[in-house]
Amino acid sequence: MSLTGAAVERLLAAKEIVVVCGAGGVGKTTTAAALATVAADLGAKVLVLTVDPARRLAAAMGLDALGNAETRVSAEAFAEAGLEPRGELWAAMLDTKQSWDALVRRHAPDTATCDAILANPLYRNVTGKFVHSHDYIAMERLYELHSSGVYDLIVVDTPPTGHTIDFLEAPERMADFFSSRLLRWLLVPYRSRLLNAASRPFYQIADRALGSAFLTDVAEFFILFQSMYEGFVARARAVERVLEDHRTSFVVVTTLEAAPAHEASRFVGVLASKHLHLGAVVLNRVLPSELLDGDASEAARELRSRPEALAAALADPPGPLPLVARVLQELGESFLNFAVVAKREAELRAELAVDPALVATVPALDTDVYDLAGLARLGRELRR
Repeated sequence: MSLTGAAVERLLAAKEIVVVCGAGGVGKTTTAAALATVAADLGAKVLVLTVDPARRLAAAMGLDALGNAETRVSAEAFAEAGLEPRGELWAAMLDTKQSWDALVRRHAPDTATCDAILANPLYRNVTGKFVHSHDYIAMERLYELHSSGVYDLIVVDTPPTGHTIDFLEAPERMADFFSSRLLRWLLVPYRSRLLNAASRPFYQIADRALGSAFLTDVAEFFILFQSMYEGFVARARAVERVLEDHRTSFVVVTTLEAAPAHEASRFVGVLASKHLHLGAVVLNRVLPSELLDGDASEAARELRSRPEALAAALADPPGPLPLVARVLQELGESFLNFAVVAKREAELRAELAVDPALVATVPALDTDVYDLAGLARLGRELRR
């Protein structure tokens, strides 16, 4: 038994956060948007938050652009797609700089400390590149939006799975870093303004190589950040608890090509090891099961091996038999080639270490998904 449409609807209705994961190029962003569209159709107020900056999400939802602030998909955009959802659909794309600024303003002990951090020359560079800051601030933004209680459901479109693991571990890494012995050791000389004999050679070399102003800026930055330690670490731990909460679920999207399927299987194992809830595995762009039908394959072999005889039998009135025969032969050959791929897909699906009741299958669509109508169509396939 595989995941039914009713089960997909129950998942969206029962959870407050659905985190959509998958390898690059498997349709993860589109699936996240389609799930959000389904939830809105069911009557929920839904936000789809993209951490991976996929600009096409805005276009698909009929929006000019996406930013850190949530933007509602208009009723007119739905009407143009022939849709009339009972709920609301909103979208946002993480802006790392804006989110870090908001975090500093929230946790700084006073206005002077806040202003000093935001004015520090290294602030932008450090928050942009240091210790998976993008991954952490994405989790922080998710926590903020969830805690607001504004939305019934938040659907998160994550980076490709290799980076999603960083995304999941970022709160713990950031909390550990800001409470680490290494950081305290680095800051001691600058707190006291006295260099002991053991540390003096290190800082003398560093001053010559990097410049004393640079090191002072670094030390000032982290000293200021230490002033936010308690609130910062407490928030990081709270973010971790949200991920582990029963109200949060993960949807893993993959195609049945070898590399993405193996990546999906590995990530399902990661979720299990972290005791995170797996809500569904979406197999995207799957070839139809009719390709595995024995009678259909036999007919295709007949087309390939005896095209002239079949063309003569079909010609009424007699036509250009060589051309008809070639078309029939290529049709049979094409069917058999697709059947080989479908068989490989079936084998890979069997190898996925996932309860079949958690697997949803989406067929290969004849057109790309680029608008709300396409998202609704993909949503209908998920609800079958």
